Amino acid sequence: MAVLPSVPCARFLQGMAQILAIHSFRGGTGKSNLSANLATALALQGKRVAVIDTDLASPGVHVLFGFTPEPGQATLNDYLQGDVPIARCAHEVTPEPVKKAHGHVWLVPAAMDSDRIARLLREGYEVEKLNDALFSLSESLHLDLVLIDTHPGINEETLLSTAIADCLLMVMRPDSQDYLGTAVAIEVAERLDVPAIRMVVNKLPEHFDTEQVRERVASSYGVPIGALLPLSEDLLTLASGGLAVLRFPTHPWSEQVRGLASHLLDTVL
Repeated sequence: MAVLPSVPCARFLQGMAQILAIHSFRGGTGKSNLSANLATALALQGKRVAVIDTDLASPGVHVLFGFTPEPGQATLNDYLQGDVPIARCAHEVTPEPVKKAHGHVWLVPAAMDSDRIARLLREGYEVEKLNDALFSLSESLHLDLVLIDTHPGINEETLLSTAIADCLLMVMRPDSQDYLGTAVAIEVAERLDVPAIRMVVNKLPEHFDTEQVRERVASSYGVPIGALLPLSEDLLTLASGGLAVLRFPTHPWSEQVRGLASHLLDTVL
């Protein structure tokens, strides 16, 4: 296992935005979709929220916000592998309904072109810079919350994001591989003394008994469940082309995400 860098813990610094790390042991859980929609749900409650896409090998949060960097617009890669200030890498993507609720959303996207991704994977970067970015961004944008969309699995970047989080959301699907892999990720988070952990079961088939799933997850991990999100044909149709909490506000999936946002604000953030 990678050794966590020695860096100050964000949750102990006064005035710092609350940090929510959203993680999954495997890809394909809908983690990025949840990150974008949860950020929007939090901003609908009047919060100033930033989403940082640290899934640098396969970035995707930008698609949900309909954002593509134009020439000259900086991404997280420019900060991690250059001297571009992190504030220049943050782009406001606040949807109109969120503006009416007096909330704000900023996105720090990762580079999408293959050359930039290959360079980062080849050369690497100082993971401590991610920690520095959180402090700087929080201060410059007067943020209430920072959501970190992590890279799936267990690696040094994920360990760093987890260690500095005020709350970790573990996203999983209700299948055997996810149950086993998630147990490893939960054990790591507990060893890192994350103050709060919440489980999110996503893509729950309609024929599954929700109470049985709830009981199995609770007994397997001993961690509170934040939400059980149904597998939805509507979301499949949307195909990451927008924000479900805005496009389908009365859909059970969207209602669960808004409920998760309220739960987090009331209990851990």
